[in-house]
Amino acid sequence: MKALRIGIVGLGRGFMLTLPALRAHPRVEIAAAFDLRASPRAQFTREFGAKSYESLEGLLAADIDAVYIATPHELHATQAIAALGAGKHVLVEKPMAISVAECVAMEAAARRAGKLLLVGPSHGFDAPVRRAAELIASGGFGAVRQLTAMNFTDFMYRPRRPEELDSARGGGVVYSQAAHQIDVARRLVGRDVTFVRAVAGNWDSSRPSEGAYAAMMGFEGGAVASLTYSGYAHYDSDELVNWISELGREKDPEQYGDTRRALRNLEPATESAAKIRRAYGEDGASTSEPPAPYHEHFGFVLVSCERADLKLSPQGITLYGDEHREFLAIDPPSLPRVEVIDEFVEGALGLVQPIHDGRWGVKTVACCAALLESSRTGSEIAPTAMIIDTLEAVSV
Repeated sequence: MKALRIGIVGLGRGFMLTLPALRAHPRVEIAAAFDLRASPRAQFTREFGAKSYESLEGLLAADIDAVYIATPHELHATQAIAALGAGKHVLVEKPMAISVAECVAMEAAARRAGKLLLVGPSHGFDAPVRRAAELIASGGFGAVRQLTAMNFTDFMYRPRRPEELDSARGGGVVYSQAAHQIDVARRLVGRDVTFVRAVAGNWDSSRPSEGAYAAMMGFEGGAVASLTYSGYAHYDSDELVNWISELGREKDPEQYGDTRRALRNLEPATESAAKIRRAYGEDGASTSEPPAPYHEHFGFVLVSCERADLKLSPQGITLYGDEHREFLAIDPPSLPRVEVIDEFVEGALGLVQPIHDGRWGVKTVACCAALLESSRTGSEIAPTAMIIDTLEAVSV
């Protein structure tokens, strides 16, 4: 059985969250890593008995088949294009990149190389989303007419690096958080987005980037999605999913306000360091937590079809039919994010046609860009037109 030899680009928090699924997959060999920091490189070599590099070029010259890119958003495009040019399959964290032009260039590089470019993890991979999409696609409930999704979190007050609060560098909640919500909506509706109309909010001058948005997305066939997000740490919508956190763990509602209080006690100069302390190879960062008992989620999601509504939760799906209500339980996850690694490995080995490939990623980022452009102009924006305009500009 052929194993995919994977090199890790960026030994940060994203790698830590995905590591259990990588480590456990029977067709994955964690073969090498690149990071600028010496401490995680040393930890990686001790833990995996594999070489770590202080340059991307060194990693790409190693005997690997693929890379997993888990670096800051603004680095995704250059690193992915370099890896594809070196003949490697690429799994890149969402967002795929921070502009439509970057995404188009990445997808073109994948086609030239004949290699897989997959975008994830994102909550579009979550087991309840996948199961609901299968139920909807079966046709038993009729066409999707409306989708309602909302998520209220403390995103803006968690420790951040400077670029995470700089809109010009992909900071704020749109590329980081709306990418999740858009992926979920697209996966469930199953049709292309035709328009986005949105208002994004930047309400706290001490955290100077978009921290909230309200968006309406239209789809081919007439379905519409209403997407709401706030990262301003007031209402917590995990209340609507039985106080289960985004990562599938029970949370204590009495910890309300802890994130803001912790940030208030940090000096601005030490905020980035506080985030790094949660990364792989740092003191106090654990890679041995027990698996979460519930599936990951991205807030409240309700899909209204012609003959039923489907409400998603970390435990399963509730079906609301004409006269009866039914709960469809989904078995607890064995590991977090295993669906992502399955799709990547099987796609790279030519066993399946992936859903979340480069073309999918381009369309999701185009929706993010359309959300921001709609908020800026007050107009309805067509994501497809943004992609076409980019392609035409490239071909000039």
